[in-house]
Amino acid sequence: MKLGAFSVSLAVKDIVASKTFYESLGFSLFAGDIEKNYIIMKNEDSLVGLFQGMFENNILTFNPGWDANANALSEFDDVREIQEQLKSKNIPLTSEADTSTKGPASIMVTDPDGNLILIDQHV
Repeated sequence: MKLGAFSVSLAVKDIVASKTFYESLGFSLFAGDIEKNYIIMKNEDSLVGLFQGMFENNILTFNPGWDANANALSEFDDVREIQEQLKSKNIPLTSEADTSTKGPASIMVTDPDGNLILIDQHV
């Protein structure tokens, strides 16, 4: 199962303070819009998403179809295929993708310790 690019999506209280903090760790702005309360910070191949007021807890995020630079991959496991593989392993899904569609879609699962995992396909 190929899950694509990995990042941590952090629920932050003050996006400006968080941006400044991660910049001090060597991260730089990669994507997003601070005016809309979300940005993606990058340090080499490490990605951290900062989201103010969008969700309650931190989320592990995978992006099928993208590499660490958000470049589209020619070959990848579609999120709907990943969904079917998880279902075949009796892993309950928190949210599902519509299998009658193609292109962008997402699913969510929760690990045994309550951590949310978002598998979010943009291509």
